[in-house]
Amino acid sequence: MADDRQHPMLQYIINNPEAFAQNLAKTLENAGKALAAYIEPREKGEIKHDSTDELTGVIKTLAQVSEYWISDPQRAVEAQSRLWSGYIELWNSSLKRMMGETVAPAVTAPPRDKRFADPDWNENQFFDFIKQLYLITSKWAEDMVLEAEELDEHTRHKAEFYVKQISNAISPSNFVLTNPELLRLTLESNGENLVKGMQHLMEDIKAGRGDVRIRQTDPTKFELGVNIGTTPGKVIAENDVCQVIQYSPTTDEVLKRPLMIVPPWINKFYILDLTPEKSFIKWAVDQGHTVFVISWVNPDERQAQKSFEHYMKEGILNTLDIIKRATRQEEVNAIGYCVGGTLLAVTLAYMAAKGDERIKTATFFTTQVDFTHAGDLKVFVDEEQIQVLEKRMAERGYLDGSKMASAFNMLRSNDLIWSYVVNNYLKGQDPFPFDLLYWNSDSTRMPAANHSFYLRNCYLENKLSKGEMVIDNQKLDLKKVKIPIYNLATREDHIAPPRSVFVGSGCFGGPVEYVLSGSGHIAGVVNPPAKGKYQYWTNGKPQGSLEDWLAKAKETPGSWWPNWDAWIRKQDDTLAKARKPGAYRMKILGDAPGSYVARRV
Repeated sequence: MADDRQHPMLQYIINNPEAFAQNLAKTLENAGKALAAYIEPREKGEIKHDSTDELTGVIKTLAQVSEYWISDPQRAVEAQSRLWSGYIELWNSSLKRMMGETVAPAVTAPPRDKRFADPDWNENQFFDFIKQLYLITSKWAEDMVLEAEELDEHTRHKAEFYVKQISNAISPSNFVLTNPELLRLTLESNGENLVKGMQHLMEDIKAGRGDVRIRQTDPTKFELGVNIGTTPGKVIAENDVCQVIQYSPTTDEVLKRPLMIVPPWINKFYILDLTPEKSFIKWAVDQGHTVFVISWVNPDERQAQKSFEHYMKEGILNTLDIIKRATRQEEVNAIGYCVGGTLLAVTLAYMAAKGDERIKTATFFTTQVDFTHAGDLKVFVDEEQIQVLEKRMAERGYLDGSKMASAFNMLRSNDLIWSYVVNNYLKGQDPFPFDLLYWNSDSTRMPAANHSFYLRNCYLENKLSKGEMVIDNQKLDLKKVKIPIYNLATREDHIAPPRSVFVGSGCFGGPVEYVLSGSGHIAGVVNPPAKGKYQYWTNGKPQGSLEDWLAKAKETPGSWWPNWDAWIRKQDDTLAKARKPGAYRMKILGDAPGSYVARRV
């Protein structure tokens, strides 16, 4: 034991050289199979070599950063000096440590950085040196972008994003020889982890039909309608765009106004109906809401020309007609989540222009209507990139779901990409079964017309907030939307940042209740009261800046769900007898969660 303490590198030796050599050969064999699975669909022409445009965009953006620093010799020397100063400081502290001195590290990882949690990242001088070298270099690269004064805002945003992706990818935690935990595991298991890891990689490339579809969870542990998406209900209508689900009541009386939920079509609606304990839909039913949910189709080439207008008319407006037939009620409370909320806002402006008053209250979950301060997804949106995307969508009539899934995962690449690369392919472990990650990996396609309209009118030109968006030859003005609005944002949201949602609140013409929840885009919304997690802030009407609003806001521990339910009842708490699916001779087409949601990419 004492000898191990004196020689910490003794734990990094091969236990069984013969077994290690055999497993190394198996690893190379599996790696060859993985490479063959990657190459085969490209040789057959099933996958075109279409990554050049993206790579060109990255290089052009980073070249602008380099040009700023290289164009001025003094700036170039300053940049190099700053980097070498960091290296020299690290070298000096390392020499002192080798001589037995206790010295503070030249740089430390953020406390929440899980990549460097293993004790040897600090205790073993070799790995500590590699870690600090990486942190110094990556911080320097990020600073070069931030301090490149001549870059326009969009180029700087893209450069920051690309540099972050590159630095995350080259982290020493992602390689066997520079990660103490991976190296120990590889030597202790005589390389069995790498054999299993390459097997996983081959399977994931085959599952992605030539692209790596990283498993974030064990998909065999979940089945829709069996242990996920299980709230009882019936499909009562369908068309080319969506199915409409009505959920079975669990109370004798319900609120007179039915509740219509418009989920995003970028993902599937059962994020709001995971397990019974996490299901917002089940909870709302149990509170006495008659819940109707739009389940969007997972489109293919047949929906290529389905635009925002089609989704509005065949989705929301058609569902309002169906709700009236199913309940004999015309007044409705509506919820929109993410892009489903954006579509709901568009529909509200359209209805206001047409004098249609069926929606009496609107609730938005992490929804943007003003895209001035939209999150990191704006990195992917400029004229050049949209043209490339439109060209690709024109070939099939839709955007493949894996492309959107990759974009969302890149927003938190350390958590949603590299941690799984390490776990699945280097540790050779199976991912833990987790319902939320199962949903996250159940990606959906985007109709070409719909997605192009969304990117151009919202992210690129921000027409809805400016009153310039046109749908069905009708110019839309959100100021004409006078109904009460409950506008929920989440504090750590990378997709619909709280500032963006806050600013968007000012676009409406009626009373808006802005509520800020703890956590992020998903966990901040899917936060059932029984869990007692996170918190939310309230401060009435959103005025001034978000920082000023938050400074005076009231913080309440736990879920915002009861607060929302109380707000709904404050608008109208009239009760009626519970309505079952199939009433008033409505035809039942099947059980919830329906067939559209079960269609996988």
